[in-house]
Amino acid sequence: MGYLKISRVEKTFVAGNRRTEVLRDIDLTIGRGEFVAIIGHSGCGKSTLLNLIAGLTEATKGGVLLEGREVTAPGPERAVVFQNHSLLPWLTVYGNVRLAVDKVFRTRKSRAERHEWTLHNLDLVQMRHAADKRPAEISGGMRQRVGIARALAMEPKVLLLDEPFGALDALTRAHLQDAVMEIHARLGNTMIMITHDVDEAALLADRIVMMTNGPAATIGEVLEVPLPRPRNRIAAATEPAYLRARQAMLRFLHERHRLVAAAE
Repeated sequence: MGYLKISRVEKTFVAGNRRTEVLRDIDLTIGRGEFVAIIGHSGCGKSTLLNLIAGLTEATKGGVLLEGREVTAPGPERAVVFQNHSLLPWLTVYGNVRLAVDKVFRTRKSRAERHEWTLHNLDLVQMRHAADKRPAEISGGMRQRVGIARALAMEPKVLLLDEPFGALDALTRAHLQDAVMEIHARLGNTMIMITHDVDEAALLADRIVMMTNGPAATIGEVLEVPLPRPRNRIAAATEPAYLRARQAMLRFLHERHRLVAAAE
């Protein structure tokens, strides 16, 4: 049995008399420490799938198991980093991370231990120097680093990333991709990332899950990325495995786009 198992999941939203089937027959097993990217066109249910894993929404059929236990509600073992950092503007960088630490570890760590753990996680994302600043005083990329630190501070078994770099400029995005790779190598977390970026998926992931178009989206193909780690973005760009993965994603997405255009 896999570490994280998504079993025969379907999700239908009901609004009045209208029913919208978003996901159909999703079957996926993810190993401990694996980095999985989910890619597909807008409206294919990527975020809905992530929310099901996070326990933020409930499956209509099927279910999600983490270490053999059914996911029925949000929990600190499944932390989410959204595209919008969602930091509390009135708290400092330190305060935003400390809030999560206190929530999870109030009865398990002393005050001094919680302080050190907060600083440790700010160090992981190279943000200790800005500990006393508020979100409005730092850049978008720095805010995302704090969001990642806050998620990691909960010691999640699974880190869920919902297009966390989508609103950032290319250089900042590249720096944060490198930071996520370093954190994954150091901590060995299981990571699941939604992205629209084929280069990002090929660089970061061990496997890429390609979703068909919605409604009633399902898994179209699952692509292995047999690139050795640690990965370097410059060297990876000329690796045959990287180029094959990139080409396969572009072909899959182009075919799905053609199907949409033909239906219009």
